[in-house]
Amino acid sequence: MPLENEEIKDTPVQPETQAGDAAAEAEAPAEAAEHSEAAAGAEDVQDDAPEQSAAELEALKKELAEGTERMKRLQADFENFRRRTRQEKEELSNLVVQDFIRELLPMLDNFDRAMAAEASDAAQFQQGVEMIYNQLAEILKNKGLEKIETKDAKFDPNFHQAVMRVENPELDDEAVAMELQKGYMVKGRVIRPSMVQVVANS
Repeated sequence: MPLENEEIKDTPVQPETQAGDAAAEAEAPAEAAEHSEAAAGAEDVQDDAPEQSAAELEALKKELAEGTERMKRLQADFENFRRRTRQEKEELSNLVVQDFIRELLPMLDNFDRAMAAEASDAAQFQQGVEMIYNQLAEILKNKGLEKIETKDAKFDPNFHQAVMRVENPELDDEAVAMELQKGYMVKGRVIRPSMVQVVANS
């Protein structure tokens, strides 16, 4: 029995067990180092996060300021465009009026001559008035004035204004019996309808 105990004590330690313990001891510092590096990286990310947010905020502020400036420039350009357009319209309107009055001046001269003529010659006076009338009618015609025809026409509310209804067996109902005041159009658009009598037999 004592011999067996001595043999157990003298039994050498297996090399595999020693190698395993050494490897475990070697891995422990390596894992600790990895954990330290990961923790350090996380701290760096946390430290960079506020700086990144501040940079993004500054970029957004800059973009907003640039957009506001562009909007102000566009608004100023639009106001300038409206002002130029209004001025051009006024100038064009003034030119149209000036040209029209210039065309009326010869007619005004004829009125002066007619009024300066002797009143005793009625035929000459009437001839002068007719000449002035024809001159005015020609000027207005060149500007697009058209007379609304009512002869043998049916009543049309787009062109005629009925002021009274009359009986006339010789004409059909709704026919224009008489023109009381001439109507006119300018380039196809009615500016004053003809004032007429309309037939109503029934």
